[in-house]
Amino acid sequence: MDVSIIIPAYNRLWCLPRAIDSCRNTNCDVEIIVVDDGSSDGTWEWLEKQDNIVKIKQVNQGQTYAINNGIANARGKYIRFLDSDDFLVEGIIDKQFIAAEQHAADLVYSGVDIYVEDTKEIIKSPEITPWDDFLTVQLGNSYGSHFLGMLFKIELVKKVPRRPDYAFREDRMFLLEYGLLEPKTVYVAGCAGYWVKHTDQMQANYRGLKAQVTNWQHLNIYKKILSRLELDGKLTKNRKNAACNVLWPLAHWIALNHINEANEVVNWIYELNPSFKIPQKGVLGSMYKKMGFKNTEILLGLRRKLLAR
Repeated sequence: MDVSIIIPAYNRLWCLPRAIDSCRNTNCDVEIIVVDDGSSDGTWEWLEKQDNIVKIKQVNQGQTYAINNGIANARGKYIRFLDSDDFLVEGIIDKQFIAAEQHAADLVYSGVDIYVEDTKEIIKSPEITPWDDFLTVQLGNSYGSHFLGMLFKIELVKKVPRRPDYAFREDRMFLLEYGLLEPKTVYVAGCAGYWVKHTDQMQANYRGLKAQVTNWQHLNIYKKILSRLELDGKLTKNRKNAACNVLWPLAHWIALNHINEANEVVNWIYELNPSFKIPQKGVLGSMYKKMGFKNTEILLGLRRKLLAR
């Protein structure tokens, strides 16, 4: 088997057939593995009627467990992950497989565009500049290929299981831990698939405690990855700077509920990059510079409360 495509599914029968169809009509040998994570919308009953699909049913445990279940059953030399609401561009599986074989690559990546479900609008993403350093790209917030645009070597994937303890940010944790393995990467130009935007999207519904947990997981991912890089003597200046560009907005979100912890993140940013420049311009940028992060965030919090009243 050349490529295993793992599709976790939970109550997404409205879009699952589209995702599956986008994986067909290939020249290389492909297996489509769909893991039904305890759906109640008829997903399993529909899957049982389909041909040429590896079907796995499990009690509802969450997407990460479903993905790991799929990995355990995969037979391909390469793996790609596809969310049930997204879909691939025709021909991309063969293009990336050929590139992987020709260059003995551990990871092949292409661009990903956005598809708006309600309007059927396609939003083009910026063209990717081939990466000099996979980890620097993934640590930063500049545009990088979404994981649905990537093809992974199964040997390395099995060294980095998806992490249920980082469920809300486990795709980020996976890409960073995969990067620690220093994979050989190859770029294939063009769009690999469509990241679908819709109202039922998991990330769009993070509120309250779930949002706080998400921020905590995001922060701890960076603590673990940067600590590992520093221990290995691989925490380069570019990697530090890339991480700071993510940690600054993350500190703002943490400050909504935990101002002291957020201020600790900002102190860490200046430890990583003493010359870090605050990205905000105008009045807000001046406030951060003159009053400091903590005092500015306290004032912003008071303003939000007044506006809420």
